[in-house]
Amino acid sequence: MNYFKVLCALDDFFTREGVRYAVVGAFALHAYGLTRATADLDLVSESQGQSRTLAFLEGLGYEALHVSPGYSNHVHPLGALGRVDFVYVGGTTADELFAAARKLLVLQGRTFPVPCPEHLAAMKAFAVKNAPERALRDLADVEFLLGLPEVKRDEVRASFERYGLGERFREIEEGVKGRGS
Repeated sequence: MNYFKVLCALDDFFTREGVRYAVVGAFALHAYGLTRATADLDLVSESQGQSRTLAFLEGLGYEALHVSPGYSNHVHPLGALGRVDFVYVGGTTADELFAAARKLLVLQGRTFPVPCPEHLAAMKAFAVKNAPERALRDLADVEFLLGLPEVKRDEVRASFERYGLGERFREIEEGVKGRGS
């Protein structure tokens, strides 16, 4: 998949349309220093721009595999354009997430926005709550994020507790402390 080409097209679209977005998933983690394999491109964008985003992707030839108010998944018949997954947020959640996002992902000299570590960890906690089979990978990502010097652990803890995962947070935190982070 040509992630850079797809991301540039989406960045140009969101800029033109005035829709806030950020890169999440493996590429956001890469911006913070954790590189892992991925088979898709994950983004979060404003729910108010969802219909325009869906139309734009369709115009590029993407097929929608799933569409709901909070999520959409798209695949292109050309492997170079691959799969793109979206999370849609609105209201206070969107305002807080996008206000804290920074252009930290650098690909071929171009920068793209990513959420702060605390918001990435909150998204991981939400994913684990709703799809426990994701726990192994997603909680490892949270462990990495907790090791970052700038992360606000209390905010991450609050997210985990909000989703009923307080014990999982404590396990992760013990692992981070055990490594001396």
